[in-house]
Amino acid sequence: LTAYLAMMAVRLIELHRVLKPTGSLYLHCDPTASHYLKILLDAVFGKDNFRNEIVWKRTTSHSDSKTWSRIHDVIFFKTKSGKFTWNTPRAAYDDGYLSDKYRHDDKDGRGLYRLGDITSPSPRPNMMYEWLGFPSPPNGWRFSRDTMQKMDEEGRIWYPRKGDGQLDPSKRPQVKRYLSEREGSVVGSVWTDIPPINSQAQERLGYPTQKPVALLERILNASSNPGDVVLDPFCGCGTTVHAAQKLGRQWIGIDITHLAIGLIEKRLNDAYQGLEYKVHGTPMDADAARDLFDRDDKSKKQFETWACLRIGFIPQEKKGADGGLDGVEWFGPKKEYKAIVSVKGGRSVGVDMLRSLDAVINAQGAQVGVFLTLEPPTSKMVDWAKQAGMFEAPGFAPVPRIQIVTVEQAIQSRARAVNLPARHNDTFKRAAREENTGRQTTLDL
Repeated sequence: LTAYLAMMAVRLIELHRVLKPTGSLYLHCDPTASHYLKILLDAVFGKDNFRNEIVWKRTTSHSDSKTWSRIHDVIFFKTKSGKFTWNTPRAAYDDGYLSDKYRHDDKDGRGLYRLGDITSPSPRPNMMYEWLGFPSPPNGWRFSRDTMQKMDEEGRIWYPRKGDGQLDPSKRPQVKRYLSEREGSVVGSVWTDIPPINSQAQERLGYPTQKPVALLERILNASSNPGDVVLDPFCGCGTTVHAAQKLGRQWIGIDITHLAIGLIEKRLNDAYQGLEYKVHGTPMDADAARDLFDRDDKSKKQFETWACLRIGFIPQEKKGADGGLDGVEWFGPKKEYKAIVSVKGGRSVGVDMLRSLDAVINAQGAQVGVFLTLEPPTSKMVDWAKQAGMFEAPGFAPVPRIQIVTVEQAIQSRARAVNLPARHNDTFKRAAREENTGRQTTLDL
């Protein structure tokens, strides 16, 4: 926790530096760290610029024998100054409120309405007048005589009546508030109307900390306008940038892992056909790939993750020796077939590596193996791969059982560098198609 807070402190300072005077910062965390982070936020942004602590109900109650069920996250809302962008957020009325309040209908086509107070909450001497036989309330009416006349002509005032149908001056008229004219209820600081991403959710991509798009849409609609710039320095699977693109904002997303950047690229390409954006920090040629390999730690996990995602395979978590298995892809009409990939970034490659891959194919029950190499293969390797035979799925043309793909080919052709019959190319679930706003944006590693 101490290391996390130290890391966050310098980043909050930088975020405050780049934030416009009218800008806002939202920090999403869980209750185990929220009280520490609020102190940091007060130190960086000033306690006077604290606006809200939002509670988001992220899950339903579950069994816990030792304490109250933990079902919420905290979202802190800070601004850089007292003059900040704000668009009052509203939400649809819940069914209970509607059935309780909107119970009246004059059958004139305007729909349901509720009755509201028509008297002034504080003394207004100029509003103290008699109206159609109804005496002035103690503080006066809420509206002027001219406004009352207009409302009466429009049928917007309800009048109490006696049993014989005559007006009852002992009671007070009320104003009709039509549901069709209401914008919805003002959203408070406790959010229970945005469900989390469950296992069956349509927008679920398979990323462990994915947040619902609706959550970010509410935040962006409230604290930014179309054309504004949105920065997410921990963008994960890209929910913020997805919402920003959807709402016509410019955006910058930053993450530290190639897994996150690869997923966001796929998500954006699936959701927004023809979207133009710039990616910084990922290899765009073989030399940059070599540089990533050389700079990566001994495990070479970042390089292998980037390489797997480049050809559309799911990177595999390593537990001990990986046996040459770095990524997996399921293919076929019902995804009944399995392909595996072995990534090699070293400067020396040979036939023995293909023999090892062949053994892993058999051990994994796979049908196809891909040898993804940073260095060009030798002629002996090419000949050996040809002799490894072909795999043929019913109804499809045969494909090589062992395929050698260079990193340069993967950069140029992406997933098309690998030949798999009836390939779905869904390393993660496909994001739903959205309307492309056409803004050029930025994704940084």
